[in-house]
Amino acid sequence: MLNDAPATATQGAAAAVIKDATTASFRQDVVEASLRLPVVVAFWSPRSPQCKQLLAGLEKVVRGAGGRVALVRMNVDEHPAVWSQIGQQLQLDSVPAVVAIDQGRPVDVFVGALPEAQLKAFVERLSGPSEIDQVMAEAAAALEQGDLAGASELYAAVLGQEPDNVAALAGLAKIQLDAGEVENARQILAMVPESKANDPALAGIRAALDLAEQAASLGDLAGLEEQVAKDPDDHQARFDLALGLAARGDREKAVDHLIEIRKRDRAWNDDGARKQLLTFFEAWGTMDPDAIRGRRKLSTLLFA
Repeated sequence: MLNDAPATATQGAAAAVIKDATTASFRQDVVEASLRLPVVVAFWSPRSPQCKQLLAGLEKVVRGAGGRVALVRMNVDEHPAVWSQIGQQLQLDSVPAVVAIDQGRPVDVFVGALPEAQLKAFVERLSGPSEIDQVMAEAAAALEQGDLAGASELYAAVLGQEPDNVAALAGLAKIQLDAGEVENARQILAMVPESKANDPALAGIRAALDLAEQAASLGDLAGLEEQVAKDPDDHQARFDLALGLAARGDREKAVDHLIEIRKRDRAWNDDGARKQLLTFFEAWGTMDPDAIRGRRKLSTLLFA
């Protein structure tokens, strides 16, 4: 339930199960254990740097799964018999190799080191989405329904569990920005760790903040509207008017004014109209109707 999610998200995650198996313990640690929860078995060799890289990534992802999946490491140099048997059964001939076991049966496998995002996807296929992911999905649904207070509570619950969750910070900042609280949005973004400052999840909200600050400096739009009506080729006035209209929520007219600039002079201000349109699209989001409409109009001009 949506209203139960904040409490769920703030509960302590179960400790991750990470252990080393031996030939003698393999059945108990892997086969029998997989009857209770899925087990990821990593076959590795200490002689391989790639194996060490994979193990570090797997351990991080499994810990993030909060006890919904176990990780068992198997040193093939110390326990060649188990590796030989599994390798023959699954046609594996090199390490690192990772096998997912559920209910005593192999259900997924890969060979070689993978990026963290792919490791996470591998584990989630086995264990399902984490509680954090579920709450983030519910926050997005609340936003779509216009429930800003509910979405804020959900994002806050996630941050109580993961203070550096970039997507939750971006979501809270967007809510503040939509409410006109530009400084509050800036302060929330200042909480993003420096190591995650370039996370793609921040691009949209940063673009939206920049637009809000640009528009705030324009003041009343009546003068700009009069100037554009008087001189349709005053591209700077039309450009500024587009910024102001976008800030006031009139996205359709904002897009149309920038498209008009590009129709009249596509080279103006180093193709500034097209660049500003792309900034709009990034700030509004991929599925925003005005962004979709604007992309179509811009594409028509590009290929005209």
